[in-house]
Formats: sequence, structure tokens, C-alpha cells
Amino acid sequence: QLVESGGGLVQTGDSLNISCVASGFRFDDCVLAWFRQAPGKEREFVAAINWSGDITDDADSVKGRFTILRDNAKKTVWLQMGSLKPEDTAVYYCAADLNRRNIIRVAYVYEYWGQGTQVTVSS
Repeated sequence: QLVESGGGLVQTGDSLNISCVASGFRFDDCVLAWFRQAPGKEREFVAAINWSGDITDDADSVKGRFTILRDNAKKTVWLQMGSLKPEDTAVYYCAADLNRRNIIRVAYVYEYWGQGTQVTVSS
């Protein structure tokens, strides 16, 4: 199970941190990722982090603005978002891939998903 929290309404240029707490599976041996889905659009990859936390991958649209972090002891993954733009408005989902150690940007490989948290950036 994955449970996200921390979403909300912010203004352009603001920062926001969202988090995701896991339970029910071996957290320290999986790839974790954040995806997002805006109204009328397909779910898209945002960022991912490998099992040890030393390798990350970010979508070009968020590179330099967002940071993904994890703490295996706390079974938590965070997405630190900065310089937010209205186009970042979406429901953000965390996901876990237990079958591989390399990062894959495709949603269908991730077995566990959270319920999502809404992030709205006003202009």
C-alpha cells in the first residue's frame, strides 16, 4: 500500500513537498517513482529513484526544479517541488516497482500505486 500526502493549492513560483508512505512490501528493494496526471491528459512520468537512493531520473519538464528522495528506514519517498508552474497542476501518484533495480519510466511496470494527491498551481 502507498499513501500520498502533502498536496495543495500554491502560487506560481512556490515550493511544495509531497510524500508517500509505504506498507505491505519490501520497501528497500524497489524502484520508486512519481507520476502525474492532469485533466484530459495521460499519466506521465515525473521522477524515479533506485533502491539505494543514489540514482535518480527526472523528466525534462521538471529537471532542476523537482527532487525525489527516499528514506528506506521510514519507508517514505518525497517529491520536493520548486519553482512551480501552472502546468505542474495535476494529481500526483507514487508508485513502486518490485521486479527490477533499474529505473523504467513506463507506468505499467509499477505494481503498487497510491491514491494520488492533488497539486494545483495558480497563475
